[in-house]
Amino acid sequence: MGHRVARYVILALVRLCYRLKVRGHAHIPRRGAALVVCNHVSYVDALVLGGAFPRPLRFVMDQPIYDSPWLKWLFLLVGAIPIESERRDPGALRRALDDISAALANGEVVMVFPEGRLTTDGEVRAFRRGLETILARDTVPVVPAGLAGLWGSWTSHCNGPALGKRPARFRARVSLHFGEPIDPAAVPGDALRHYLEARVRVLKAGADDDICRRDRG
Repeated sequence: MGHRVARYVILALVRLCYRLKVRGHAHIPRRGAALVVCNHVSYVDALVLGGAFPRPLRFVMDQPIYDSPWLKWLFLLVGAIPIESERRDPGALRRALDDISAALANGEVVMVFPEGRLTTDGEVRAFRRGLETILARDTVPVVPAGLAGLWGSWTSHCNGPALGKRPARFRARVSLHFGEPIDPAAVPGDALRHYLEARVRVLKAGADDDICRRDRG
């Protein structure tokens, strides 16, 4: 119940701040475990996906953000999974992987940003190997997603560090495209990460085109 209420609240806030268009809902499995992978544009990406996703979505996030005194209550409510570097906290990565595995074993949906950090130029960065580690442990369907429209916001790294600028855009057009689920077992292990990255790039390009058409219309 908490997840459902949180989703409706988040979606209401997202709809208030952005003109969000979502495509590809039919590709989202109605039940069972799945992993969602998306490009990482801004600090509000997880909120946009969490609000737009029709099922409770547990997202993996950096420990320092998770520990935010203002937002930790929300992250606890939606079951976010914090992750920290091994250098800062030995054993943290394994604990996060165990939490992800437990969620997937329970039939839940987990979302990760495989780039591992916000884009610095608006484009999709190379996916990190941690994605392969997750899928080696848990071979679940992967739903790729492409997000566009948040580059240029004060929560992105456009024209300076994220959150270091005054908000200058309101009700910006945002587009989120989901692709068909991918069976990791159908893609050779050494090519899986690059294949998923390519799929996200295609979906992100489609989301960019969608915003351009809406601007022209």
